[in-house]
Amino acid sequence: MPRRLLLRSRAGVPPVSLQELKIAQVFFPDTSDIPLTPGHTFPAEKYRLLREMVVRDRLVPEEMLAAAPQIAPVDLCRVHTPAYVEAVLTRSLDEMAVRKLGLPLTDVLVTRALASVGGSLAAARAALKTGIGSNLAGGTHHAHRDFGSGFCVFNDLAVVSRVLIEECTVGRIAILDCDVHQGDGTAALMAGDSRVLTVDLFGDNNFPARKVAPDVAFPLPNAMQDEAYLATLELALTAVVEFKPDIILYNAGVDPLYEDRLGRLSLTLEGLQRRDRRVFAFALEKSVPVVSVLGGGYALPISLTVTAYANTLRAARDVFGD
Repeated sequence: MPRRLLLRSRAGVPPVSLQELKIAQVFFPDTSDIPLTPGHTFPAEKYRLLREMVVRDRLVPEEMLAAAPQIAPVDLCRVHTPAYVEAVLTRSLDEMAVRKLGLPLTDVLVTRALASVGGSLAAARAALKTGIGSNLAGGTHHAHRDFGSGFCVFNDLAVVSRVLIEECTVGRIAILDCDVHQGDGTAALMAGDSRVLTVDLFGDNNFPARKVAPDVAFPLPNAMQDEAYLATLELALTAVVEFKPDIILYNAGVDPLYEDRLGRLSLTLEGLQRRDRRVFAFALEKSVPVVSVLGGGYALPISLTVTAYANTLRAARDVFGD
């Protein structure tokens, strides 16, 4: 049985009980793998392998899985420049911009990028109705106003924040970023917006070399282990609760894992799942809807990354029930 979560009234809508609704749909980008050259750092197949695991292990009811809609270009332009959006959509980015992005600008990548942002927005809308939503993609926090970076084309959580606020759906949003890499794009795009709080736990000695200060920063030393990390998470959650958000957008990156090639932290699979469970339990305790997106994951073997992603859904099920 789902546990009771009484959502606060928003925009004149009466509060609803989670017991009266299904757990929100889980969205996924319904495209083929991004075509990459052999040996490329980015593990494009992880999304497909995760979806296969979700279906095989019945991590969520089959009817709750849905292909993500593509985001509208007009919504992308709430945070990105029209010129950049147009250049991506027409595959006309110059060579230097593509190199900075780190991925070839193919039709599959563009379609997936649109679905990644659209999935996060759909998950947020679902969470506002039911208490929780998930996107099996997203967390593209290195995308800036007029350029992509670090495998991130468009910044999904920045777009979602602006859409929900400008529609007057919510008044205050907390972005809790637990990807090991600092969310420089998100911090830059949300800077000066008092309606959005950016809280970021990140490896201090990791990408990007040039950080952009979020509202609340928790730079972490190399090789940090489970207990120290989870203690820092409690400080981050204190900052979130003091802000009193209407929704939490949670970047549940699994690259803090010890085996991650790009992580430099030393969390275990159990530690990551405890992190996820704590975030979801916090949202439930405070009656705040929560959306989880994937963020980074680059472990070898790739099965560790996929398992860690799946564990985020398992943690949500542990907290909210089946």
